[in-house]
Amino acid sequence: MSDYILETKNLTKEFRGFVAVSDVNLQVKRGNIHALIGPNGAGKTTCFNLLTKFLTPTSGRIFFSGHEITHEKPAQIARRGIIRSFQISAVFPQLTVLENVRIGLQRATGQSYHFWRSDSVLKHLNDSAYEILKEVDLADFAQEQTVNLPYGRKRALEIATTLAMEPELMLLDEPTQGMGHEDVSRVTQLIKKVSVGRTILMVEHNMNVVAEIADTITVLARGAVLAEGNYQEVSRNADVMEAYMGTTTGELEGAHQ
Repeated sequence: MSDYILETKNLTKEFRGFVAVSDVNLQVKRGNIHALIGPNGAGKTTCFNLLTKFLTPTSGRIFFSGHEITHEKPAQIARRGIIRSFQISAVFPQLTVLENVRIGLQRATGQSYHFWRSDSVLKHLNDSAYEILKEVDLADFAQEQTVNLPYGRKRALEIATTLAMEPELMLLDEPTQGMGHEDVSRVTQLIKKVSVGRTILMVEHNMNVVAEIADTITVLARGAVLAEGNYQEVSRNADVMEAYMGTTTGELEGAHQ
């Protein structure tokens, strides 16, 4: 088995002559937290959409666990174990926290869309749902209607529903966007906690988060890979500094102090 769970080879996406992603060669190591960063317009979200098959590459190839998935549909790669959370929280606000996680668990039973099944039939999933809620520190909120949760807790719930789908690879899109300091800290520690025994690829703009938990960082600029390494390596890279619109080395390094 390869050390890398996800690989891309010369991944490229053009939109009517505009190259949004250009010859990206990405290798995500099993068991790591891998961050994809870059200034605005760097191609991060487009790259994420290519990996999760919401966009079709213009050229290049994508491999997951040694299998080529370049032309597979989103549902196919989800069945392989690639599960994505979105930049905007995607939960069912009128259901309880427990019910949201239980819907994720239904996928494993082949009843993902059987919303009409009686509550008694689904109760056997409750124990598993509670265990997942404990993992993300939401057990005390199990019976709370999701709409009443503060924003940071909703993002934690989204991670819980992602875990319920038994991912081999979790893709997190801006997991701390729009959060205050306390929520950022809570969700950062949560990502670190749930990463044990799993692989995470995340797009993240917050350098505090990246510096604290990312094992490997890939920096994109104008759709291409500019640099890669750990935080100390990329934060001292002159090309990275220039890409961040004139940010000095000291400013980028100081962003996580």
